[in-house]
Amino acid sequence: MEEFAAGAGRSIVKKATMSEMIAENLERIRGEITGAAKKAGRSPNEIELVAVTKKQDVEKIRAAEEAGQTLFGESRVQEARAKIPELPARLRWHFIGTLQKNKIRHALPLFELFHSVDSLALAEDLQRVADEAGASPRILLQVNVAGEASKHGFSAEMLRRDLESVLSLGRLTIEGLMTIPPLAPEPEDSRSYFAALRELRDDLEKEFDLQLPQLSMGMSGDFAVAIEEGATLVRVGTAIFGSR
Repeated sequence: MEEFAAGAGRSIVKKATMSEMIAENLERIRGEITGAAKKAGRSPNEIELVAVTKKQDVEKIRAAEEAGQTLFGESRVQEARAKIPELPARLRWHFIGTLQKNKIRHALPLFELFHSVDSLALAEDLQRVADEAGASPRILLQVNVAGEASKHGFSAEMLRRDLESVLSLGRLTIEGLMTIPPLAPEPEDSRSYFAALRELRDDLEKEFDLQLPQLSMGMSGDFAVAIEEGATLVRVGTAIFGSR
């Protein structure tokens, strides 16, 4: 019995330490978000933190919730289908990964916003399935600002060409743009890509007479720079939960 109790004690200490680490990380990141917003002359209330839970277990997500985090992001539908039912219904979920056509039907009930609609073809598939399901997805259009062959997304030229077609898909609500810049050793190396997305958004709003309020850009290593350049959604995983 004593041996069991000792083992249980170690387990409790380990869990508490993990929870404290996540709470401390969240507090630090929220402070950095506030600092970056004020530096840019923005209100911190304009920015939402999306806690990225890819390959993170349910206990870590619960620890983040206990620390006040309610918005989470998943990049795999199958992983989300396993986790989300085990967690409080009050949590909000965004889809931030590559959305496969055969996963759309499963994804629609789980996520309030899709960050990564990367082509007209995917938008049309989403429209068709949403119409069948009676759903009205909110989406962001993913832009491959750097033109990297390894990344998904519209080029600026493709987006201008296809935007009217996407806008005609009545089930979809386009709320803004998203980008993932090239991997870079320093946060400042990403600034030009974040600025380019903001400038593209501003141009599209004028050219097409619409509002695109959301800019999803910035991750663990560069979210402060992204906020300075106009991000409204920052996707942070490792800096909250540690390495996967």
